[in-house]
Amino acid sequence: MLHKRSVLRKPLLTEKIAAIQDKNNQYAFEVDPNANKIEIKRAIELKYSVKVLNVNTMSVRGKTKRLGRFSGKRADWKKAVVTLKAGDHIELAQNV
Repeated sequence: MLHKRSVLRKPLLTEKIAAIQDKNNQYAFEVDPNANKIEIKRAIELKYSVKVLNVNTMSVRGKTKRLGRFSGKRADWKKAVVTLKAGDHIELAQNV
């Protein structure tokens, strides 16, 4: 079992995620690849003091990048989209 502080890596802030925040009260986070949905739910409820209704996870494959003749691969990572109870919200850097 992972420690609750090591499950969440960082919140994801993109235009697509900003749209679902307003429409569906959903937030996205980069999480530890070994974390499961129950650990993610507990970590978010503990850190932000909100009620999580649903957690959807997806594993994102790292892209292959080239610099001249050298090629490399970015790391694989895991994304979690959480749905919060109506009325709850998470204060992220929204006025940036």
